[in-house]
Amino acid sequence: MKTAFVKLHIAVFLAGFTGILGRLITLNEGLLVWYRLLFSAVTLWAFFGWQKKVERIPLVMIGAITATGLIAALHWVTFYASIKYANVSVALVCFSALGFFTAIFEPLILRKKPVLPEILLGLLVILGIAIIFHFDPRYKLGIGIGLVSSVLAAIFPVLNRQLLRYVSVETLTTYELTGGFLTLSILLPFYLHFFPVATILPGWQDLGWLLFLSWFCTVWAFQLSAYALKYISAFTVNLSYNLEPVYGILLAFFVYQENRYLSWNFYIGLALIVLAVSLQMVRVYRKNQVARFNP
Repeated sequence: MKTAFVKLHIAVFLAGFTGILGRLITLNEGLLVWYRLLFSAVTLWAFFGWQKKVERIPLVMIGAITATGLIAALHWVTFYASIKYANVSVALVCFSALGFFTAIFEPLILRKKPVLPEILLGLLVILGIAIIFHFDPRYKLGIGIGLVSSVLAAIFPVLNRQLLRYVSVETLTTYELTGGFLTLSILLPFYLHFFPVATILPGWQDLGWLLFLSWFCTVWAFQLSAYALKYISAFTVNLSYNLEPVYGILLAFFVYQENRYLSWNFYIGLALIVLAVSLQMVRVYRKNQVARFNP
């Protein structure tokens, strides 16, 4: 059990590290995600293909998974664009709006009744972001792109839950990253037309960080989470991932000293977001305890 918790928090920490890598890698956001998907998809096909864990699925299912993979790819593109146009801390704060958008889109997609407490807590997060935006207009574009990223991140897991009813996690992840890579490959020439770059090839330093991002923050983090799920409940795993923005912001403070460039309103907004996440964690924990003792 102890080993499972350690591996879980390593996975969460690696997820928080993706923001730092988004700033370290000098490629623009489109190329960054394209290489991340390429390396991750090839690695997963080699790893799961060797273990014979990738199932054959119908063409219709491949199409649905590919579309979901495109949403994931666009989420990553907008997330890294938010970092490029603002900074790591602001992008991760915007990512915290995920709960609000999930509370909105999940009932719409699954055709179920909205949960009022989740919407109210999500609005508290939006208030925190609004405070940051209102007093610090330097990050206007980055915050706007970051909120689009959060919307896409909210839709992605809802669709994933539906797909997991028909295919295994390994099959879904492998086809999803492959589908995201292929569809982004089609869109990338148009993207580069509007956002031209000097070169599409990464330098040696960028290549090293891209491999780290793909192998450790994507493939290995997935394996660590899967291991943890064997011994820890899915509730605990999902709850732990609420620490991802916190880890990412602390890393940004440590590596880039971003705290020197952030004004007091950032910390007020961040405090409201942390409060909302904490209240949601307490609410879900109590609900889970009631369910355990009243099956």
